[in-house]
Amino acid sequence: MKKIFLLIAVVLAFAAEKATAQQQQPIRFGIKAGLNLSQWEGETVNSAQSLIDFTNGSVSRKMREGFHVGGYVTIPVMPGFEIEPGLSYSQKGTKLIGSIPNESGGVLNILNPRATITNKAEYIDLPIMAKVYIGEGFHVFGGPQVSYLVSNKIKAEAGALGFNVLNREFDATEQFNEFDLGLAGGLGYRFANGFNMSASYDYGLQPIDKNGSFETFNRTIKASVGYTF
Repeated sequence: MKKIFLLIAVVLAFAAEKATAQQQQPIRFGIKAGLNLSQWEGETVNSAQSLIDFTNGSVSRKMREGFHVGGYVTIPVMPGFEIEPGLSYSQKGTKLIGSIPNESGGVLNILNPRATITNKAEYIDLPIMAKVYIGEGFHVFGGPQVSYLVSNKIKAEAGALGFNVLNREFDATEQFNEFDLGLAGGLGYRFANGFNMSASYDYGLQPIDKNGSFETFNRTIKASVGYTF
């Protein structure tokens, strides 16, 4: 992990040196926020899929809805190419939903019993994006991302007829890795007035389980709007 932070520091120092040599393109700051759709991929998901198949669809996987908010620094390196480090709070995780179907109808269909288990992971993301402009404002970007786990909770809910009979939340932070290393990339458009929008995908490379008992990775789709000052 120390080597990763050292590499990031070298990249930023190089980009800052290039930006200093190009006084006509100043360093700019920005803010952004948006929606997250997160899921797990790996052994845990394969086990969940087996459960889904066994129950004939009574259990289903869903993406956890969340959000992200933070800021970034745009460092011009040369015309049409920028380095953009950022820092943001980001919600990730996954969700399992179970129900008890009754194909013949009857009381179970009326009660609509349902249970939901949600992994609520909260991270601080540090992406270092290389951004290439294609045309006036359209751009593609990609690069490494280091994420720090702030908290990880498991929420269990169960109910019928629209009423909750179980609503408990467990702190599972100690069971998950403190850091997550991954890649991020996407595309976006920045208007002349500084307003911008983008869509990206976070691809986790490091298993999230601290004990190494299962290999499962974070996957997150992000849709963002922002403003560069």
